[in-house]
Amino acid sequence: MRTPAVRSSSSPRARRALTALTVLLGLAGCEAAAPAAAPPAACDRAVAVFGPLSGDSADLGGNIRSGAALAFAEYNQRHPDCQARLLDFDSQADPKQAPALAQRVVSDPRIVGVIGPAFSGESEAAGPLLAQGGVPILTTSATRTNLSQRGWATFHRLLGNDASQGPAAARYIDAVLGGRKVFVIDDGGAYGQGLADEVAATLSGRVVQRGVVAPRQLDFSAVVSQIRSAGADVVFYGGYYSGAGTLLRAMRRAGVGAVFVAGDGVKDAGFIRAAGVEAAEGAIITCACLPPERASGGFPERYRAAYGRDAATYSAEAYDAATILLSGLEAGHTDRDALERWVDAYAAAGVTGRVQFTPQGELVDGAVVVWAYRVHDGAVTTDQQIPKP
Repeated sequence: MRTPAVRSSSSPRARRALTALTVLLGLAGCEAAAPAAAPPAACDRAVAVFGPLSGDSADLGGNIRSGAALAFAEYNQRHPDCQARLLDFDSQADPKQAPALAQRVVSDPRIVGVIGPAFSGESEAAGPLLAQGGVPILTTSATRTNLSQRGWATFHRLLGNDASQGPAAARYIDAVLGGRKVFVIDDGGAYGQGLADEVAATLSGRVVQRGVVAPRQLDFSAVVSQIRSAGADVVFYGGYYSGAGTLLRAMRRAGVGAVFVAGDGVKDAGFIRAAGVEAAEGAIITCACLPPERASGGFPERYRAAYGRDAATYSAEAYDAATILLSGLEAGHTDRDALERWVDAYAAAGVTGRVQFTPQGELVDGAVVVWAYRVHDGAVTTDQQIPKP
C-alpha cells in the first residue's frame, strides 16, 4: 500500500473506484476483522465503521452504522455473487482506544475504507495512522475544524465543520433568541471545546463567562451558581448528549431558566432521556447535517422499512459515505490507492445533497448547510435552516 503524501491545497486529488467490496454483510453484528496474511481476491473487500457502538455515545454511533448498513444491504442485493462486508470497530468514543483500532484497520488488507472515525477526539488519534496506511477516511460526524488541516491526504468530511456550525449557532442565538448574556460551557474535549470556541469568538462581547464541565460530571452546583450569578439568558454547551442532558437537568432543578443551546453532538433522543422531558423542552440544537426526513431518493422510507424506525442523526450522511465507497468498488477499483483517488474525484448527488470534496477533504462550500432543531413534546424536531451571513 502507498504512504500518502500531504494533501496540497492547490492541487485536486485524483479519483477512481474500487470494484467489489467483500464478504457478506452481517446486518446484525459484524465483528472486527482479523488481519489477513495476503491481499485478498477481487470480491474480498471490506469497509470499517469506526465509532462508538457501545457506551455513553452509542446512539450516535449506531445511527452511523445503520445508515451505512442499509447501503451495504442494497449493494449486496445487487451483487449476490460478490458481496461487500461492513466491519465494526467500536471506539466507545474513547480517543485512547482509537490508535489500536486504527492499527487493526491498517493491518487488514481487506479493509479498503473507513466510515468514521465518528468523533473529533478519536479522529485526532486515529487519523495519522489511517492516512499513513492509505485508508480512505469518510467521517460523517467529526466536526473539529482543523482535522482537514493536518495533512492527512485520505481525509474527507461529509458535513460542515465547526467553523460553519459555530458561527451559525451564534447567529441563531443573536437573531432568533435575542441572547445578550451568553454563558459558554464545554466538556474539555476536542469537539466540545472547538465548537464552543467558535461560538464564543463570534458572539464576542456577549459572552459573560466560559466554563468547563467533565463529560461524566455529576455535581453541577458550582457551574449552575456561576450561570445564575452571571445573569445569563442563554447557555451554550459544546459536548455530547449525555453530559448536556445532565447539565440541563441540574440547571432546571436549580430554577435557572436560561435557554439551552448545544451543537450536533447533542442531537439525539439520549439528550432528552438524560435531561428529562420537561427540562429538555425548548432546548435548541444546531447541526451541519440534513434533517433525515428531508433526505432524497426515498431514503427515509427505505430506512424505516429496514429498521422499523425513522432515520436519525448522521444516518443519511453515513448512507452517502457508504455509497461513495461502494460505487468505487462497483466501478472496479479494489485497492486503497485506487479507491482514495475515486473518493477525491467524486462528484454526484447523494441523499443529503451534492457530494464533492475540496482538496482538503471538506465538502465544497455550497453543500454546507447548518440547521437548528428544537426539542418539543419529548422529541427533537426540525426548526429552521440557519441563513448564511
